[in-house]
Amino acid sequence: MLRLFEFAGRPFIYLLEEFGRILLFLLSIAAWLFRKPFRLKEILKQMEFVGTNSLVVVLITGTFTGMVLAIQSYYGFRKFGGESLVGATVALAITRELGPVFTALMVTGRAGSAMAAAIGTMRVTEQIDALYTMSVNPVQYLVVPRVVASIIMLPFLTIVSDFIGIAGGYFVGVKLLDINSGIFMARIYDLLVVDDIINGLIKSAVFGFILSLIGCYKGFYTTGGAEGVGKATTQAVVMASVTILVSDYFLTAVMF
Repeated sequence: MLRLFEFAGRPFIYLLEEFGRILLFLLSIAAWLFRKPFRLKEILKQMEFVGTNSLVVVLITGTFTGMVLAIQSYYGFRKFGGESLVGATVALAITRELGPVFTALMVTGRAGSAMAAAIGTMRVTEQIDALYTMSVNPVQYLVVPRVVASIIMLPFLTIVSDFIGIAGGYFVGVKLLDINSGIFMARIYDLLVVDDIINGLIKSAVFGFILSLIGCYKGFYTTGGAEGVGKATTQAVVMASVTILVSDYFLTAVMF
């Protein structure tokens, strides 16, 4: 009987310990965020890595998301003569949900995994310990620039994704499905408001914080050598992706 309770309670204890370590890690980031020296060069380097280097995958994802959404919306609305709403549906869905979420998931797979791998490699090769011996705090030097860069760059990437997604929807709706271009754009102007775009950008900033926090956390506490780095990277991507999707629901419930 005791073994049964032990078996049932072990996952709960693990989750509780994991949550506590993440909370302490977050508090450490907050403590070092506004303390000198401010490593602007490192932040700019990470902004390039997270933002500029992710443009291609964001462009491809955004384009085909808009195109698929347009064609699916068209065939759905055609059943009751509502083809004119395709443009507004594409714009609202992308700016509110699909743009921020898909952008965050793509950046998680590309940059979040790299954060976990890079910091995890430094942990298992004792480079992080070496930073301590040189009186350099590894959280300030390694983690803070990545978190700040992700929070800044995710909204910019989301803007790109929103624009290219709506453009892809326009191409499919107007050029391939013969929806009147004036009606397509008019419905967007009528139904899409600035708050939809702003709320989507707020979401993306939160997602940027989540993916960088989890990626850095998993890398920072990596154990087990090269095999541990691989496990930490996989766990970072899965954990960040699930957290992004869960948090998206609560953010949507609050904002809309």
